[in-house]
Amino acid sequence: MVKRPDTEGARQRRHRRVRGKIEGSAVRPRLNVYRSLNNIYAQIIDDETGVTLCAASSLDKEFKGASGGNKAAAKAVGKLVAERAAKKGITDVVFDRGGYLYHGRVQELAEGAREAGLKF
Repeated sequence: MVKRPDTEGARQRRHRRVRGKIEGSAVRPRLNVYRSLNNIYAQIIDDETGVTLCAASSLDKEFKGASGGNKAAAKAVGKLVAERAAKKGITDVVFDRGGYLYHGRVQELAEGAREAGLKF
């Protein structure tokens, strides 16, 4: 038996499985997290209309010169996306960890968002 190469990564499979169970709406949009090696990104999405309501990342001008690949940056991004959501009147969200383990930078982003007022 010939073993086929993995055409889809493990994270993508986990993400697809998580997305089958959660969905953002206008009342409770989805807080999506993407983590790269050097940066972290978060966006709040209304899945009913397919619109990104607000977003923040470690590449924003507020983080100029700072490292984007550590837990401190992730917490700051979480706080920033929560502040931007509050300006648009969003307080409740559904957390989408994007197939990543709830550990390290993903956990810090979630805690930062909670500290700034988002509920999930």
